[in-house]
Amino acid sequence: MNEFSYKLKVFYEDTDSGGVVYYANYLKFFERARTEAIAEIGLSNKKLLEEYGVFIIVKSCNIKYKKPAKLEDQIEIKSSVTSLSYKSFKMRQKALRDHELITDCEIHLVIVDKEGKPAIIPDTLKKKLEN
Repeated sequence: MNEFSYKLKVFYEDTDSGGVVYYANYLKFFERARTEAIAEIGLSNKKLLEEYGVFIIVKSCNIKYKKPAKLEDQIEIKSSVTSLSYKSFKMRQKALRDHELITDCEIHLVIVDKEGKPAIIPDTLKKKLEN
């Protein structure tokens, strides 16, 4: 399956008073990377909602913090789909600094309709995630 890459710079607002990335901000970094991965395959969260009536939501995530990222570090988030079913998929997302793993995340994503009930992954999305 595809591996997607998203690069970012750590800004002051991302850090605590010691200049280290605040742990919860990795969730934001990973969310941005997933949004860009969806865009890379020609879709968007807005398009999924408007055309297919579905959202992608986080069911669970498991993050392992290996080393801290710091102010003005250049970070690369690599995202890949590790499994895919009819209503959900799992991704592995890694934050790297200079090709060194600093944070590792396994995330379970679920497709839901506008009422928040589980829905089937649209064929268009599923096919593009499988490639």
